[in-house]
Amino acid sequence: MTAAGPVRSEPDAESDAESDADAGLLAPGWAGSPAASATSDGALLAALLDAEAALTRAQAGLGLAPDAAASAVSAVAAADLDVRSIALRARGGGNPVIPLVADLTAAVGKEYGPYVHRGATSQDILDTALMLVARRTLDLVLADLERTARALARLAAAHRNTVMPGRTLTQHAVPTTFGLKAAGWRSLVLDARDRLSAIRLPAQLGGAAGTLAAFAAFGAEDPGALVAAYAGELGLAEPALPWHTLRTPIGDLAGGLAFTAGALGKMAADVLTLSRTEIAEVAEGSGGGSSAMPHKANPVAATVIAASARRAPGLAATLYGSMVAEDERPAGAWHAEWEPLRELLRLVAGIARNAAELVEGLRVNADAMRDHLALTHGLIISERLAVELAPVLGRARAKELLTRAAERAVAERRPLVDVLDEEPELKELDLVELTDPTHYTGSAGALTDRALERT
Repeated sequence: MTAAGPVRSEPDAESDAESDADAGLLAPGWAGSPAASATSDGALLAALLDAEAALTRAQAGLGLAPDAAASAVSAVAAADLDVRSIALRARGGGNPVIPLVADLTAAVGKEYGPYVHRGATSQDILDTALMLVARRTLDLVLADLERTARALARLAAAHRNTVMPGRTLTQHAVPTTFGLKAAGWRSLVLDARDRLSAIRLPAQLGGAAGTLAAFAAFGAEDPGALVAAYAGELGLAEPALPWHTLRTPIGDLAGGLAFTAGALGKMAADVLTLSRTEIAEVAEGSGGGSSAMPHKANPVAATVIAASARRAPGLAATLYGSMVAEDERPAGAWHAEWEPLRELLRLVAGIARNAAELVEGLRVNADAMRDHLALTHGLIISERLAVELAPVLGRARAKELLTRAAERAVAERRPLVDVLDEEPELKELDLVELTDPTHYTGSAGALTDRALERT
């Protein structure tokens, strides 16, 4: 018996389209985002070509290559080369630069072929290309972080005085405000922005073993000037030293990206908790549907953020582990970085996009927040009562009275204020005011204002 509908044969590896391989079928967190294009194989190939072209232009600028050679190399576009063929042939030498150089040399012809990749090593080009991809992706991330920060500032200001239960270890603790919670999320977003903005992304140029020897042999009187010109052509930072095994730029990226994932993941975790059916204090603007339950509006954006945030630390750990790189150029440590770095860039860019959309559409249910303050029959302000009653009754007596009153309020399912009203020792106190949770938010408003002063 055969299944109904069309049956597709096993995919042909040789004819499988490159776009299919990069579509992100199992990656809803970043699929379809600008970062998907910025980190695709095509984008990486373009960055490799940018690195090669910049090297030839820098040499031409110093009289080490003809201007026509620089023009010829710069004219070759990613569309002119077969990215799949380069990927398959990369197995032969362990990296894609080797077959790329062969194809690029052929593309510019015999006259200018000798000036392709002149004096460089494969790691120079691939490291530089990855810095270009990182810079282009970080630009997207930073733009989305700014969107998120602006939306959170609006939420924090609008809900400065919206009182809700503060929760610690999953239980009601004391009242807080949603404005302070949103201001806290924004603070993390700005911390992430500041960390990513401070990351220095340098070009890489050192030659075979980081000595720049080949460039001197080709006539460069000051190889350092060539490095500066190369970095300038690319808009990347000038490296103090070749960093083939000095992986500070990769470590900085790992830390900044992992922090950003965690910062936005914390916000997503809060949204997931607060959007539970039995809490419903917030809701995504347009929740996702269920394949089996028509009534559901799932918090999809928060879900995919949380999923991506859980993956980021492992990817960062691989990058940190690769810093243990032997000799002047390593075997394996450098190679281990490529895929985790690209995936981490993709994940965080997807997280940032989803976070901006989540916050811009977030719906806040202030009525539910207010109703939940009463779930513990007034016990949410027990800390205030303990502080206020101690000077009146003495600490020991105040604790004894409050403990007994709390037990009665729970057992009899009565508001704590009614139980306390029956205590003769408290007749002179304004118990309604003392047990009003909206009157016990401490400095939440001032803290929110202070947080919003940060630009």
